Amino acid sequence: MSPSENRQFCSFLLDGMLFGVDVGDVQEGLRDQRITRVPLASSMIHGLINLRGQIVTVVDLRQCLDLPKYIGDRPPANIIVRTRDEPMSFLADEIGDVLSVSESDFEPAPETLRGVAVDLIRGTYKLDDGLIRVLDTQQIADYVVAKAGQGQT
Repeated sequence: MSPSENRQFCSFLLDGMLFGVDVGDVQEGLRDQRITRVPLASSMIHGLINLRGQIVTVVDLRQCLDLPKYIGDRPPANIIVRTRDEPMSFLADEIGDVLSVSESDFEPAPETLRGVAVDLIRGTYKLDDGLIRVLDTQQIADYVVAKAGQGQT
């Protein structure tokens, strides 16, 4: 992709920070979904939802990124993303808009990132009023599956 081309991201908020996933990976955004807890599941797995007859794993992105627990007036939103194996739901504090950004505004993930976030955040794009941190949908899915398989919380 050349520096003059644009990319589109579905944006959302986590802990007051703007994040995004490639719009091509997003199936839909939902609110107020009934989430069924899974006993003894990793803390990254918030539970399961029934999406028109399909069982979808709900991933707590805050847990994945070592952010504080969500405390809000409204239930978190679900961003249904397509992964290599199956759809997953990423919990977000609030769903934003689809943002179009120029490739020339891309910056690799900052060296100040620590922990697993280094592998899960592709990089950032400069916006007029801040930054959007772009997550790697497949990396998150792979990470959650690997940690769940190891029995890690």
